[in-house]
Amino acid sequence: MRLVIAEDSAILRDGLVALVTRRGHEVVAAVADGDELVAQVAHLAATGVLPDVAVVDIRMPPTFTDEGLRAALALRAAHPELGVLLFSQYVETRFASELLTGGARGVGYLLKDRVADVGEFVDALTRIAAGQTVLDPEVVSQLMGASRSDDGLARLTPRETEVLELMAQGRSNSAIAEALFLSYGAVEKNVTSIFGKLGLPQDAGDHRRVLAVLRYLKI
Repeated sequence: MRLVIAEDSAILRDGLVALVTRRGHEVVAAVADGDELVAQVAHLAATGVLPDVAVVDIRMPPTFTDEGLRAALALRAAHPELGVLLFSQYVETRFASELLTGGARGVGYLLKDRVADVGEFVDALTRIAAGQTVLDPEVVSQLMGASRSDDGLARLTPRETEVLELMAQGRSNSAIAEALFLSYGAVEKNVTSIFGKLGLPQDAGDHRRVLAVLRYLKI
């Protein structure tokens, strides 16, 4: 993969570069603020080497509020095919909702203090580059909010709700089967039932999975 990294902490930025480089991936730019991230990606795109994934901290200079998230939204608007991983200590639900609503394929949101395994982090990058959605369970929990109306979700069985929650975390059917100690076929049946109860048409193809997750997150 070709990666760009936006992180204002020099130590963490260099650490991420070293981490992914050791795993055989290429970091084509490593910057400290959102404006430079947008500029670097624009330059790379102009030369025909658009990165596969941008790893973006949320709170960066100059105000340390939402510069990284705004940069991520700008990148997705300019380059919809670019994968984006928000990598932060904080859950910013409003902006995360905006990012996901703008197209959840190839988007991730992980919390720094909850990523303990390098392999899982690199696997998340790979899945995002492949167009999947990867969300930390805590992010999912906060995005869910309090209550929601009956838009099909109330008709799901407890097992189907468990399956949909793991789908919202970006898990594949195989990973869901392993987590819930089910057969692959049983997970497929649950997923098909979820699509039916949520009224998602078959002609939506693989996009139904994203639509189901967005319905679950209520965004």
